[in-house]
Amino acid sequence: MVGHVDHGKTTLVNALSGEWTDRHSEEIKRGISIRLGYADATFRKCPGCKAPDCYTVEEICKHCGSTTEELRTVSFVDSPGHEALMATMLSGAAIMDGAVLLIAASEPCPQPQTKEHLMALNIVGIDKIVIAQNKIDLVSREEAMEHYLQIKNFVKGTIAENAPIVPISAQQSANVDVLIQSIEKTIPIPERSFDETPRMYIARSFDINKPGAHIKNLKGGVIGGSLLQGMLKEGDELEIRPGRMVATGGKEKWVPIETEITSIMAGGERVKEVTPGGLIGIGTKLDPSMTREDSLVGQCVGKPGSLPATWNELRIEFHLLERVVGVANEVEVPAMKVGEQVMLSAGTTITTGEVKRVTKETIDVKLGRPICAEEGSRVAIGRKISARWHLIGAGVISSSS
Repeated sequence: MVGHVDHGKTTLVNALSGEWTDRHSEEIKRGISIRLGYADATFRKCPGCKAPDCYTVEEICKHCGSTTEELRTVSFVDSPGHEALMATMLSGAAIMDGAVLLIAASEPCPQPQTKEHLMALNIVGIDKIVIAQNKIDLVSREEAMEHYLQIKNFVKGTIAENAPIVPISAQQSANVDVLIQSIEKTIPIPERSFDETPRMYIARSFDINKPGAHIKNLKGGVIGGSLLQGMLKEGDELEIRPGRMVATGGKEKWVPIETEITSIMAGGERVKEVTPGGLIGIGTKLDPSMTREDSLVGQCVGKPGSLPATWNELRIEFHLLERVVGVANEVEVPAMKVGEQVMLSAGTTITTGEVKRVTKETIDVKLGRPICAEEGSRVAIGRKISARWHLIGAGVISSSS
């Protein structure tokens, strides 16, 4: 699975798969990814042409007319480039195996959000990166070369220092073959664990029923994401944590949700079972009102009794960045303070919390919404600056405080 970190404003998947299709997000159809978008593209190779001309997504080679051979189907997660949507980008990065960092050649590099995206990739541990220098059709050759040097200077000393930089025009489908070649070389299929207990983060959830549908025709809620380990098949029982909030005796608590898999969609087709890799949609017996409008995003899914504990408070071993990223004039990051509000991103979970205790190495945070995560999980830390959340640090969950 490849993340598409979009700071080029033109959707890369258009060039790869011919048409961007997100069946459940009107926001993406209007041009801004408020939620994560996703689509699949099948990489193919012509047996008769030399590289890079041999790489394509078409079944018939446009150069020699030969039937192309399938290499693999890649799921693209469209992480928004808009600076106000950092939390969405982080939740998408949690399920990526690699990333295509899309940088517009028509703008100086780096833009504030480009810095933030690269820092986020470092925090979540993604080091397999291809840089697409997009919109080269809008600049001269000299401007493109100058912009290339800006990119090289920007990534120097970072996890993307040795990443290939591919000049493309997604709008004109120029150099897409070279981009596919670079992805194939840089982001190989990772080793997957099929024998472990299944585990999945929910990246999307939705109600697929049309307004006014008759009760006899209603279908259960759908959850989408990527299976990290193990296998799932139709008929399997599932547990979802933290679950849903219930009020009893004047007190509120979160209760795990249990359901059953009724269908599985992968690569646009219905399948009986699924293994790690790629994006999947799982039909369930849940009341569709529970999955509407991404209401289950950030939750953890697995077999009943196999999931990590749900925590309302966390102790995080943390370190702060030297400077706030994502702002035009970078400023130093002030020390953490008791009582301040922070944003935490762990897996696909985004939550806020209040800092209750601070030491040189750890912070204790009381969460506004509980999370289900393993000890040792990576956490991104954000602070609200000028009315939006900015990335200021990272850490790992050491224990419940």
